Amino acid sequence: MTIDNLLHGVESASTWIGKAFAWLIVALMLLVTVEVFKRYILNMPTAWVFDVSNMLYGTLFMMSGAYALAHDGHVRGDFLYGNMKPRRQAALDLVLYFAFFLPGIMALTWAGWVYAGDALKIHETTFNATPLPIYPFKYIIPLAGATVLVQGISEMLRCIVCLKRGEWTPRLDDAQEIDVVEQQLAGSIYVDEDTKRDAIARAKSIDEAARQRMEQE
Repeated sequence: MTIDNLLHGVESASTWIGKAFAWLIVALMLLVTVEVFKRYILNMPTAWVFDVSNMLYGTLFMMSGAYALAHDGHVRGDFLYGNMKPRRQAALDLVLYFAFFLPGIMALTWAGWVYAGDALKIHETTFNATPLPIYPFKYIIPLAGATVLVQGISEMLRCIVCLKRGEWTPRLDDAQEIDVVEQQLAGSIYVDEDTKRDAIARAKSIDEAARQRMEQE
């Protein structure tokens, strides 16, 4: 297995986890819709809906962290970063991963495991007219931390590869992003035709070079 295959394998797993837990938004929407109907039309509010909606949203939010990291979806102030060469970007990212990411996410995972274990020991429940067990939900904290940690280690390997090659390893959705850029440029009225053609040609050449390198490996 090549390093690129390893990076893409971890990225695929993070993507699958994120998309799987994204379906919780459908359950959350149905739950809230039914509760609104019961509360305001039938005058029959449910005591536990607020707690369940918090658990569903919390699970969705936490289990999407690895997906966002895998697709470079977190907010980045890249006024200076965007103008750096790939090797300098990778070096900066690697330093920040070691200095802030690893200590923070490892502390979150460990503390979340202890926190969930304490909740299990006392069989912690919610405080309302219909108590619900809350300790299963708290195990989402270390689980989410572990998935983000694995993806973060993969991102650190990506930085090391970039330092060696001088360019970033393409992500799984890079080809789709290039298609989107092409569509946006084609429909733009603020960019002249020559600039559009040059930008699209450069994007396609980058994509083709990445594909050829992956096939050779």
